[in-house]
Amino acid sequence: MTASDNKLKIAFIGARGVGGTYSGIETYYEEVGSRLAARGHEVTAYCRTYFTPETDSYRGIRVRRLPSLRSKHLETLSHSVLSTVDALFRSYDIVQFHALGSAPLSILPRIFGQKTVVSVRGLDWQRAKWGRLARWVLRAGEWASVRLPSGTTVVSATLRDHYGEVHGRETTVIRNAIVAAKPRPVERIAAYGLEKGQFLLYVGRISPEKGIHTLLEALQPLPRTKRLVIAGGSSYSDSYIQAVKEKAWDEVVFLGKVDHETIEELLSNCYAFVLPSTIEGLSIALLEALSFGACILTTSIPENLEVVGEAAVVFPADDVLALRDRLEAILTCPRLAESHRELAAERARGWPDWDGVAALTEAFYLKLIEKTA
Repeated sequence: MTASDNKLKIAFIGARGVGGTYSGIETYYEEVGSRLAARGHEVTAYCRTYFTPETDSYRGIRVRRLPSLRSKHLETLSHSVLSTVDALFRSYDIVQFHALGSAPLSILPRIFGQKTVVSVRGLDWQRAKWGRLARWVLRAGEWASVRLPSGTTVVSATLRDHYGEVHGRETTVIRNAIVAAKPRPVERIAAYGLEKGQFLLYVGRISPEKGIHTLLEALQPLPRTKRLVIAGGSSYSDSYIQAVKEKAWDEVVFLGKVDHETIEELLSNCYAFVLPSTIEGLSIALLEALSFGACILTTSIPENLEVVGEAAVVFPADDVLALRDRLEAILTCPRLAESHRELAAERARGWPDWDGVAALTEAFYLKLIEKTA
């Protein structure tokens, strides 16, 4: 069975949508969805009306916009339920659910004869923003993610090992990808007073597990030779954003949510990229920093080490003193920073691109189709 004689109808459920960078799931929607469409498959992305502009298609992906309840605990669930019900009547060959919260729904299309996939990008119940009930629901989603769908994919070997040890179930690793970087000169970021090589950079959601408070505490007593730029929006974590802004000082620039062109410009021109996270699946931001050959400082959690290998400066999660020591070394030794840029660029050259990820995803789908329900 080959892609040429098996064109599939595929649905993506679980992300906010297309046309705006938010997290790894939205990136997957666009990069893998567009490539599967280019291979001749019909790909429908279920999108939230507030996030995705009104359009019938985007990069070859069919757009299905549905409403959601805008609340921390109900937004993803409400949209996923509505999307799943809609999908039952559209004769998809594959319905792919993204994230643990949607995993229990994967049984419904399967009952109606559709193959279902749950794609796991992290153990969401570990995130500090969730209360006890939400954590229980997400743990239930983890249980369901390898028991209810036709197949399960994970983005890292760390997650594969977790599922094997905790659940005794096999999963398929399909990692996030690297896009070949096209360095950008300082243009739009000049409006924020930013110059090449004169700022440290964090990109991603602003939420407790990302460790921005640790970064601020580590930098606070060091000489202010570089500005700190924080690019990213809220993930129902407004109180945390307020707390980190209160810790910050004049040289810290909060850009909020920015478009991908601006992110590329930031990564092209930062002195170093810092990701002090305590929890990850396989960070898209970290992969992009690698692709731009940035000097990277990140935590030594297994998921981050799986990305950077020996190409980054690493430190234990939540260790303010260790991060301060690493930052001071990088800031006072430009040659050390440059050597890590070279290591990052070399590491990036050996990483799969989105074309490879799309090909692996297609092969995974076709293998599921060949199996009996």
